[in-house]
Amino acid sequence: MLNLAELSRPVKKLPLRLERPASAGAQTFSALRHAIVTRKLRPGRSFSEQEVAQQLGVSRTPVREAFIKLAEAGLVEVLPQRGSFVRKISAKAVMDARFVREAIELAVLRRAVGRLDAGFFVASRELIAAQRVAAADKDLERFLGLDDAFHRSFAVQIDCVHAWAVIEAQKAQMDRVRFLSLPDASPIGHLIDQHEAILDAAEREDTAASEAAMRTHLTEVLAALEPLRRHHPDLFEPDER
Repeated sequence: MLNLAELSRPVKKLPLRLERPASAGAQTFSALRHAIVTRKLRPGRSFSEQEVAQQLGVSRTPVREAFIKLAEAGLVEVLPQRGSFVRKISAKAVMDARFVREAIELAVLRRAVGRLDAGFFVASRELIAAQRVAAADKDLERFLGLDDAFHRSFAVQIDCVHAWAVIEAQKAQMDRVRFLSLPDASPIGHLIDQHEAILDAAEREDTAASEAAMRTHLTEVLAALEPLRRHHPDLFEPDER
């Protein structure tokens, strides 16, 4: 298993592990997706089905299934006779995913406001407190997970889990930019304050204010996109405009 200091130099072993008890296919996809989003597997990095299967202790069938899903998500390019490679970040895919995410999350929030009980708000404020701890610890991966948990909680609370599943399937490229933007391009404290604004408005049952706060929050990734493209041109696809 690699540590962060090792990520800048070529390595033979992939920085992956499975978390039981989910299916091998789902966990293989999750492990590879996470490694790509957090740049443990950088753009251009090659890896094979056999390599992944051996490290994770699974057969090649779930690995092959994971590769197909990764290709569909735009994270991996599979080249016959050459292998599989981590793709660069597509700015267009980021913007498309943000558009879809905003449309769905605002619809979820619109339905949720007025239907959220006291227990939801207690749990949500605990999530926000945990985000502040992760920020103080400079634990970017944990913050990203807690950020997703906050957004997902609205859909879960009103039994719209499928809506979040659609978002999750679309936002892989967006997640790469979100992680790359932390903590400088998108200051974590600012993002947490925005979470509180969304929650406060929802607790007041102010639908318009909660939607406005969510829309502002989801625009952060666009504000960070162009500066990140300039500072990290090696991580992005050539200009797609």
